[in-house]
Amino acid sequence: MDTIHPIVVHFVIAMGLVAFLFDLIGYFGRRPALFEVSFWNLLFATVAIFVAILFGQVEAGLANPYGASRDLLNLHSTLGWSLAGVLSLLSGWRYVIRSRDAQVLPPAFLVAGGGLSLLIVVQTLLGNQLIWIYGLHTVQVVAAMREGRL
Repeated sequence: MDTIHPIVVHFVIAMGLVAFLFDLIGYFGRRPALFEVSFWNLLFATVAIFVAILFGQVEAGLANPYGASRDLLNLHSTLGWSLAGVLSLLSGWRYVIRSRDAQVLPPAFLVAGGGLSLLIVVQTLLGNQLIWIYGLHTVQVVAAMREGRL
């Protein structure tokens, strides 16, 4: 169960960034059919982030953070919940936009999508630091914890 978070989180990253990319291409390339693809990516990213958070909390409990990694893990968790809120708000907003006219996307939504993409990139960088710099919950760390070496 402790390896599900990294799997699910990649869906959130990919679908969130692809949603923004398709919005950009649809808007500037005058291809509004891509707005539908973007909408569904955004919706599934919103569902997936709650699954990722659930298993991320389990993984954080197993990680045994130490020193500076504890603060970074807390920031990563807080940003994860914030990102879930932002995704939920954007999905709701996008649903209203789509209900009114699925062929039109306001520029303000593109700005919000850019902000979402930035948050996703920052969250990804924080997660990478937890794994690659601090070694939290990598296979070797988990094995050492289970064997009582840590």
